[in-house]
Amino acid sequence: MKKDTQLRLTFINVGYGEAIFIDAPDENRPDGRFYAMIDGGSAEDSEFLDGASGRIRAEAFLSSLPRLDLAVSTHIHEDHLCGLYRVCRDHPPAVLRQTLPPGFYRTLHPLGDASAQNASECKFLAALDDHIRLCALVEQNGGSVEQNAAGDTLTLAPGLTAEVLAPTKTRADALLAAMRGLYATPQGIPEFREKLDALDGGMNNFSLMLRLTFGSVRILLPGDTNRAGYGGIPPEALAADIFKVGHHGQLDGADAALLQSVRPKFAVCCASSDRRYNSAHPETMRLLKDSGAALYFSDCPPVDGQSIPPHRALEFTICADGAVSARYLP
Repeated sequence: MKKDTQLRLTFINVGYGEAIFIDAPDENRPDGRFYAMIDGGSAEDSEFLDGASGRIRAEAFLSSLPRLDLAVSTHIHEDHLCGLYRVCRDHPPAVLRQTLPPGFYRTLHPLGDASAQNASECKFLAALDDHIRLCALVEQNGGSVEQNAAGDTLTLAPGLTAEVLAPTKTRADALLAAMRGLYATPQGIPEFREKLDALDGGMNNFSLMLRLTFGSVRILLPGDTNRAGYGGIPPEALAADIFKVGHHGQLDGADAALLQSVRPKFAVCCASSDRRYNSAHPETMRLLKDSGAALYFSDCPPVDGQSIPPHRALEFTICADGAVSARYLP
């Protein structure tokens, strides 16, 4: 039987959220493949009530997956982490990579949502609690939790590497300090909500930013990093053939200077079909088109000049010789 030497990069349609699946050749694995999950979308039932655009929970899409070799939690937000926790319940990963230190979760305690005064706080509290559950789940099933920061280079599989571009060690330490400060504050006082909202508001730019390289193809995955979060990264380190635009393509997701550094051939926007929170912002979409990139979506937001069919996922097939093709999976 001919070996499958292609890498498949799949953006699952989880609505407003991100769930990125990697299936790469690795002859050292039992079935010759390496499987990784970067974030996992939302866990909220309401996100999947309307399936007209093809939305599907990440764990349902991956129900036949033989195992999960690697999970990556880019940052602690409900639409990224809570669905990843559900995936890992079904397929406990051998390794979980994140920004926080491996054992830090053991110093934390569940917060619940009794102190939430709005939907945003409720979502963030759910993500914080699922962060604890996720780390504990991985270790209880014999896996390891590992911390990464800018400057790390990881070999994921033969021919597949990941450069960690952000956050810096200084930024990672700032996240750690903010988390410690939050959990040391009693929930019943105003200072807790102030710290909670500040951490929630700043969390996007603590995202674990990765640039994958497979053969000659580079893939930039910045989590929810917005355009203010790329400071200090050399422009040449951002160059990529496939660019998943940050922060769901909102107005702050990218600017002309960033796209001049990235120079993508393909751009992916993980915006919901209802364009919630002004995701897939028209100005950001125009910038991406003007950059010359072919524009694709994980869901089906209404975007001028685009006819996006309902789909369960967007799949890129990447060959070792550098050929790239994209298709929507109905």
